[in-house]
Amino acid sequence: MVSNSPTTTKTATNGEEAAEERCSVEEVALVVPETDDPTLPVMTFRAWVLGLASCIILIFLNTFFIYRTQPLSISAILMQIATLPIGKFMAATLPAKEYTVFGRWRFNLNPGPFNIKEHVIITVMANCGVSIGGGDAYSIGAITVMKAYYKQSVNFLCALLIVLTTQILGYGWAGMLRKYLVDPVEMWWPSNLAQVSLFRALHEKEPKNQGMTRMKFFLIFMAASFAYYLFPGYLFQILSFFSWVCWVWPHSITAQQIGSGYHGLGVGAFTLDWAGISAYHGSPLVTPFSSILNVMVGFVMFIYIIVPICYWKFNTFDARKFPIFSNKLFTSSGHEYDTTKILTPQYDLNIPAYENYGKLYLSPLFALSIGSGFARFTATLTHVALFHGSDIWKQSKSAVQNMKLDIHAKLMKSYKQVPQWWFLVLLVGSIVLSLVMSFVWKEDVQLRWWGMLFAFGLAWIVTLPIGVIQATTNQQPGYDIIAQFIIGYVLPGKPIANLLFKIYGRISTIHALSFLADLKLGHYMKIPPRCMFTAQLVGTLVSGTVNLAVAWWMLGSIENICDVEALHPESPWTCPKFKVTFDASVIWGLIGPERLFGPGALYRNLVWLFLIGAVLPVPIWILSKIFPEKKWIPLINIPVISYGFAGMPPATPTNIASWIITGTIFNYFVFKYRKTWWQRYNYVLSAALDAGTAFMAVFLFFALQNEGKNVKWWGSEPDHCPLASCPTAPGIVVKGCPVFR
Repeated sequence: MVSNSPTTTKTATNGEEAAEERCSVEEVALVVPETDDPTLPVMTFRAWVLGLASCIILIFLNTFFIYRTQPLSISAILMQIATLPIGKFMAATLPAKEYTVFGRWRFNLNPGPFNIKEHVIITVMANCGVSIGGGDAYSIGAITVMKAYYKQSVNFLCALLIVLTTQILGYGWAGMLRKYLVDPVEMWWPSNLAQVSLFRALHEKEPKNQGMTRMKFFLIFMAASFAYYLFPGYLFQILSFFSWVCWVWPHSITAQQIGSGYHGLGVGAFTLDWAGISAYHGSPLVTPFSSILNVMVGFVMFIYIIVPICYWKFNTFDARKFPIFSNKLFTSSGHEYDTTKILTPQYDLNIPAYENYGKLYLSPLFALSIGSGFARFTATLTHVALFHGSDIWKQSKSAVQNMKLDIHAKLMKSYKQVPQWWFLVLLVGSIVLSLVMSFVWKEDVQLRWWGMLFAFGLAWIVTLPIGVIQATTNQQPGYDIIAQFIIGYVLPGKPIANLLFKIYGRISTIHALSFLADLKLGHYMKIPPRCMFTAQLVGTLVSGTVNLAVAWWMLGSIENICDVEALHPESPWTCPKFKVTFDASVIWGLIGPERLFGPGALYRNLVWLFLIGAVLPVPIWILSKIFPEKKWIPLINIPVISYGFAGMPPATPTNIASWIITGTIFNYFVFKYRKTWWQRYNYVLSAALDAGTAFMAVFLFFALQNEGKNVKWWGSEPDHCPLASCPTAPGIVVKGCPVFR
């Protein structure tokens, strides 16, 4: 699985290190002899059962959790570990008998021992249901925004087409580009190292003298995590945002703005909730410490220096009229912006109503976070061009012109290849269905056929160069902001069109890169291409359908879901991720970039961060050339540093700070002083914590929370910082807050 999460980025600092790491990947991939055996059964009965079950369970859990105040993203590593003992159990108990279906197809319930190729196929199918992989939840975000925030009566078939065509479109791009991004030796996809290593570790026989087996360790810590989550998830929810500073100064707005873990800067606050630690940047246990350190630098600089100076010293963007940290949109008087007052019945911008109601304002941290996205985009391009440009150019030329095949590609020649027209049919089919949707439901989707074609063209142009960058450096330059800027100028006042353009023009690229990474994993593990095609396609169709079905059920069955004002104060269904998706549709689509960032607009100066981001990597690159012996200089990665304040909101400073601390403990101290333990158990512990937390949260919902059985006491209320969300500008009147004179 390839994550587009920035914090999983692991870059090679020079050509030698890149070559060394590529060799290590190939060494790991070749170390298990059975992966090279073309006679091993792959698409077995047990592979189908476990693969589909894994896909459905993961997509259910990820969709279920994404609506919660503390979302939890569960990776396919969980099923990679959990399905191993089940597969071995099935191999030991199922009858070894051959069956015939319709007198033509033969299959055996138990063709022999559970093998590593079956395991890879199961993991690939499960990965299609993970939010970072093929079952990306962004399309669900668009549908949630349409139903829960804009109150549209979206047709289920239209919603299903949005979800499936987005994913199949990415699958089509992947198939058309596999010749350039999978087969060549230069396209080595560094992120596959962890996956290949884990497969190797799980299938090697473990000597008893090495201590507790990985599987026993997994089961023990999964049970412990399951039992523990009863406290932060239900009985003692204050563990999710432990903001002790607010208790010391219960009447000070400034102290609560600084110390609140939920509505403030989170100084001194922490979370003892694994869902909160891994909610936005994924598991810190599987993130390289070099990336964690870069994120830490950016986080400290942004949260503890830039934001306080802008808020208390310069009152940047009229910051004191609003909470210091909030994912809400505001009027000039400090109240929440009511978008219904500026919408037409067709969900377009009512310009006279907008001019009468007033301009849109953002909380200071939210505005600066958007600006950081401007800088991050250009900084990534500059960084990759300077530090990896020559290598990428050489590797790309070699890949396209010479098509040098490595040992893996030569071994893969033993298998029947997937015809190109299979992928072409999927690509053309998804494009045609998308265009049909733009005609049949044109009032709902707002994006016309030419906008769809524009999005397809953008995705086609950028997927190959971005794929080359990710396949060689493990960095994925994002162009979300550019896509939103473009369509925001072309189609101002149309929020749904803006969302869908981003899905088809940007998110389809993310899907494509995820599929390509899995294809490269199959390349390393010698999975027959046609088996890989079947597993990915079926997994994608199943995950997309289940993804929408679960979301549709939750949107229809949980009363006031995503409506923070109408929900019970302790309700977990606040949808922080989708609130930001809604905000983006308002900022970039409904009101448009010209009104917010154009000449004379309040946030016009943020646009300068495009230029600043482009310049920042230059001095670091120059220093790395002047002092080549200083190996730490190239590790200063401006794009990754900028990710220290990415995703806020919906992520809170407490989420990121706790993620940094946890990652530092395990990937620096444990790695340095208990390296053997780290190598043996670190990834397994991450999967166990994910599993235990997820299963207890689902149990709590169906057994207690869904029945309205909530605990009410001091410890069940997170944060206890009511003044943290108050403005401090004179004359601003907000309910529950003191008025400054």
